[in-house]
Amino acid sequence: MKAQNKYLYRSHLTEWKFRQILRLFCEDLDATKIASFTQIQRKTVNRILTKVRLRVFDLCQSEEKLSGEIEVDESYFGARRVRGKRGRGARGKIPVIGLLKRKGKVFTQIIINCERKHLLPIIKGQILENSTVYTDGWKSYDGLVLNGYKHHRIYHSENEFARGKNHVNGIESFWSYTKRRLTKFNGVRKENFVLHLKESEYRWNHKRQNLYQILLKNFRENPL
Repeated sequence: MKAQNKYLYRSHLTEWKFRQILRLFCEDLDATKIASFTQIQRKTVNRILTKVRLRVFDLCQSEEKLSGEIEVDESYFGARRVRGKRGRGARGKIPVIGLLKRKGKVFTQIIINCERKHLLPIIKGQILENSTVYTDGWKSYDGLVLNGYKHHRIYHSENEFARGKNHVNGIESFWSYTKRRLTKFNGVRKENFVLHLKESEYRWNHKRQNLYQILLKNFRENPL
């Protein structure tokens, strides 16, 4: 009788093959390259990667709230900009809010738009009171002081990008990192975007750790 794969329920894939796929995933290779290196059908590789990304999504959602010095910003992902449509509200883009603890972790969430009613509940839900929040001058961030935060702004509209500790350079670095990563997929389906977004978040949060060992241990304790 074939031994059960302790990482995957009801799988005909050997543990060695699964570890191969996971190791190459952790090296940030796409499904086509992983299938080529492992000689496993791309369909099978995609199915395994989806399971891995779903677990990564769950791990991201279970993180503790942020506290301390937090940078908050939004960014847009998706098709090339429509001519004349720039900045907040750019047509055809997926808006995302990002919260980054300086020298710590990042949290991301897709939003409907950048109106105050959509941003503030996420900020209040993910950042502990008495934290110091840094944002740009966008009007939707008005009222953070009233919600128990120390609030500092940087005004990009006035060509101001840093004033001492007042900046959002950390979260902007994360946006750049994520957009560079996503280019390798030559376009991500809208319904799959959230998994790739949270994967980028997870990779960023564990960039100084052995991602392969972390995930392998998790899957051993809680098989996919």
